[in-house]
Parts: sequence; structure tokens; C-alpha cells
Amino acid sequence: MAFNTLHSFHIPVMGLSFSIDSPLKVARYGISSVLSLADDQLLEEMRLYYASLYQKPYVPISEKQEDYRAKRVTAYLNLVDELVQEQLEKVRQEEFAPGTQLTKYFEMLPDDSALRILYQQMLSTQDEPYKLFLQEQLREAIQPGSIDVNIMTKLDKTNYAADGSPLPTEYSDALAALRGFALSTVRSSIVFSAGMNPRLYSYLEQFPCFLPNAQGEFEKTVIIKVSDYRSAAVQGKILAKKGIWVSEFRVESGLNCGGHAFATDGLLMGPILEEFKVNRPALKAELWAMCQQALTAKGLDVPANAPTQRLTVQGGIGTAEEHAFLMEHYGCDATGWGTPFLLVPEASTVDADTLTQLSKAKAEDLYLSPISPLGVPFNALRGTTSEQLTHARIEKGKPGSPCVKKHLVSNCEFTQEPLCTASRKFQRRKLEQLQQQNLSPEVLKAEESKLLAKECLCEGLANTASLVYNLGKKALSKPVAICPGPNLAFFSGIFKLQEMVDHIYGRFNALNQTYRPHVFINELKLYVDYWKNKKAEQLDTLTDKQAKYLNTFWQNLQSGISYYKELLPTLFSKEELEKKYIMLEELLEAEDQLLNAALVRVKA
Repeated sequence: MAFNTLHSFHIPVMGLSFSIDSPLKVARYGISSVLSLADDQLLEEMRLYYASLYQKPYVPISEKQEDYRAKRVTAYLNLVDELVQEQLEKVRQEEFAPGTQLTKYFEMLPDDSALRILYQQMLSTQDEPYKLFLQEQLREAIQPGSIDVNIMTKLDKTNYAADGSPLPTEYSDALAALRGFALSTVRSSIVFSAGMNPRLYSYLEQFPCFLPNAQGEFEKTVIIKVSDYRSAAVQGKILAKKGIWVSEFRVESGLNCGGHAFATDGLLMGPILEEFKVNRPALKAELWAMCQQALTAKGLDVPANAPTQRLTVQGGIGTAEEHAFLMEHYGCDATGWGTPFLLVPEASTVDADTLTQLSKAKAEDLYLSPISPLGVPFNALRGTTSEQLTHARIEKGKPGSPCVKKHLVSNCEFTQEPLCTASRKFQRRKLEQLQQQNLSPEVLKAEESKLLAKECLCEGLANTASLVYNLGKKALSKPVAICPGPNLAFFSGIFKLQEMVDHIYGRFNALNQTYRPHVFINELKLYVDYWKNKKAEQLDTLTDKQAKYLNTFWQNLQSGISYYKELLPTLFSKEELEKKYIMLEELLEAEDQLLNAALVRVKA
């Protein structure tokens, strides 16, 4: 497969349901998006909905069937692939007239796109035969955006047979999802996020679709989402030694993103991308040498040249200038825009009530929450119906959720089979345990609060699709959790797809009137606050390991500030002196905060 490079942005995975059908909304316009494979029940419900909508045959895949999870993934992706191809063919047959999807396709392309330039040439020509000739060329050139998929590698629970015995490894959540993707008809990429999963990475070797042919072409490619350069190098080498080529490293800000926030040790986006910029050619050469050796050892075709290896970045990007700078200065091939597209019904799936909440959200409504059962900080919106239900259950003396889907089970403190920390079963036992520990009232209350904050994200992050499409039983009463990044505070309202795309390319302004610092500053502020909170949490019981972590974090932030000071002349033109001085003031303010918060030492 070849990467679709018509657009210089993509729509990343958003929750379980917010981008579950994004390819069916945007792929026909050449825009790539990523859907989650975590919830096979949701995939099955969406397949039923779209099969009915487009009058396609539908045969249910029951949980009683062997390998049902992989089969559901394959069936949904095959349907999406088929429908996108049909959509594109309909677009191709339309007229070049105002308001048609065909015209919209070309109007949304970047101004410097060769295809857009050809489109403008067609519009301006007065020679009718030549105009028709150009129109046919344009029709033939259009291609769909990629139907990419995401596996959060840590969500890989063991599954069990009807008699309670554990199924073989290949039936675990992540491996079954990978198999479902590998066996589907889509020619696209699988995005691995949230770190390494050795057994998942080893399983890739069993599928020839991830290996190159003699020309260096792939049926399906691998994308690794990383938070820094070291992670990319480590994971890239592990896969290269198996003959698996990483076709893209997708750098995501550790904190300035939606969903789970995997903070770095104070490493910031700019310095991280600088390290990629400096080392990218050498890393590619090293990985290709390892990959060649592995392919040779397997007796497989070895392409003469290293395949393409892209670098993309996402997390908190909010202006056309930031988008362009990241591509031009660091050599990124594209950027990812997630949170702003939650405000675009033509691109994402958000129920009406939650969409209204999002469109009115201010900075204070967005927070780095403790609600994830995985124990990882989670960017969330205050006042969701999921949060309301969690509090209502507590007030009734029945905290916790029933835990039906079990995607986030991880705790074996009370049982041999893992439980979810947001489940009623776990919380009841944990509350009993806390009551028996003779804790002080203050400590007991704090521990109970941490426990009871957990929300059922399996349901909360999937239910918006149920509300929008009336899926399943009692759809209208299902609670919703949503995971926008902090960048949402600078966008207000509900937008058309073309408006948001034009915003990315500098042809429309979707920002509200709130002052918005540069993406680098927004991330820096988040990291300074994160460090200060970590220090406050650990100060009374500080260990040598914690002190080392906090000090390394502090030093990385200081290095990042120094890097940004040096970058200022490159970041802003001579005509942007005011922006330059404002950012310098913001850097100095962050520096003062760190200097006033002294480095930590373990108490003697």
C-alpha cells in the first residue's frame, strides 16, 4: 500500500466510539482517520446499523462462536472498506458543480497540493474540450483516505471458555483484534499505542500482510505511537529484528492530548522532535539493516531500498501556523488533529447533549482526571452523564459499575481472574479492606475518594454511538464519558467538515476569542503543573527513586525552556515580534515557577 499524501493531517483514534465510523464520513474526501478495535460488541452493533442503512447482507456473529472477536473485527472492517469504495465511486461520478461531494473533495485539499492546482487550472480554462479532459484526469486521481485502526497494546486481557478455562494466547483481546485486522480486506495501517506488548509484537510475524514484497510494498503497514525518540528506537528495533518495518512513528504529546495521558519525564514536544530530526536518517538506516537481516533469515524477499518511514506529530496543535511549522522545521510528514474534530459531526460521532457540552466547554471544564480504571491520568470533561451516574451510585450506597464488557480488567488483589477497579465487585471489597485498616479519618477519606472516582470507561466511551444511532437496548438512558484534550478550550461551537479542514490549512478561523498560547507553551504549562503536583504528592514520603525522577523531570523541563528560547527567532518571523516577546515572557514565567520550586532531596 502507498500512504495517501493528499492531505497533510489525519484524524487520530478518539475513545471507543467517537471515531468508530469516521472513515465512513471522511475517507471519501481523501482524509485518513483511525478507529478503535477495543470493543468488538460496538463493532458488531455498528456493522448491523450500516448493513441495514446501505442494504447489505448481515449475518450476526455471536459470542458463542469460536474466535468471535477477530471475526467481528474482520466483518466490520470489510463492510467499511466496501462502503468507502462505493462512496468514492459515487463521488467520482458527480459533476464539478457547487455543492457536490466531488467539488468539496478538491476544495478541501491543501493549496499547494498538485491535485488542487490541477483543479484550479480546470476551473480557469475556457477551452471546453480541455476542461473535460482535465475533469477526467481529476476523477481518476482521487483516492480515499486510509481506514486505519488502533490497538491500545495494554488492553490485552486473557479470555475464557464457557467452562472457565483460559483460552490460548491468540484469543486474548489484542491478538484477536490484530488477527481480525490482518484478515480483513482493508489496505491500511494498524496503530499501536500505550507502549510495548511483546506477545502482540511477536504475533505480527505470523501475517505476511505486514511484510514487504520485493518492491518494498506492503498490504498493511505498522504505525507506532510514541511519546519520545527513545521509545521509537527501542520499539523500532524490536520489530525490525522480527522483519517488521515501522512505516510511521507517530509522536504524541504526553499530556496535551485527549484520552489517557502518558507523561514523559519532562521531555517536551519541541526537543523530542529535534531529536527525531537529527537522528531520523541514522535510525532508519539502522532499522533497515536489522530488518534486511531478519527477512533474509526467514528466506523472504528483501527490497533493494528501505521502504518509506514517516514521522507525524499530534497533541494540542491548533493553528495553521503551528501545523506548517511542525512540518517544515522538523520535517514531519503530517500532523494529527483529534479534539477539534469532536466538534465536527461530519467527522466524528458525538451525541447531541455531549456535543453541546463540548461546544461550550471552557478551560476549567477540562481536567486531567483520575477516573480511568487503568490508573493512568485521563483527560476528561466535567459534568458528563457518566460522572453523574458514578456519583448517583455512590449516594445510593451502591458504588461501582456492573462491569459487563471487562476490557479494562487489570487488578488481581482479591481474585485470581482480574477485576476492573471501577467495578462494583472490586470497589465493595476494597472499601471493606480500607475500613479494616485503622486509617486516620483524613487518610481513609482520601483513599475512598481515589477509589470511587473510577468510572466505567468501557461503557462511557462507547455509548455515544448507541445514542446517535439508537443501538442496543435502552440506548437513550446510556451514560457517556468523553476524553477531549485541553486544546478544546480554544474552540467553541459546532463546525462543518470543510470549515475545520480550512482552519488547518489557514483558510478559516475556528478559534474562539480566548487567548491561546503557542502549542509548545500550552504543553509546557501542563508539564510544569504536573511536576508540581507530583512533587506535592510525594514530598512527605519521598524515596531516592522518586527524588531522582522529580529531579530528572525538572532538569528536562529546564532544558526544554532553554531550547524554546533559542528557537524563538526561527519560530516567528520579523513581522511577528509581538508574538515572539509574548512567548518569551511565557517561557520566563515557567522558568521562574521551576526555579522557585527547588529541587527535591530525600529527608535524612
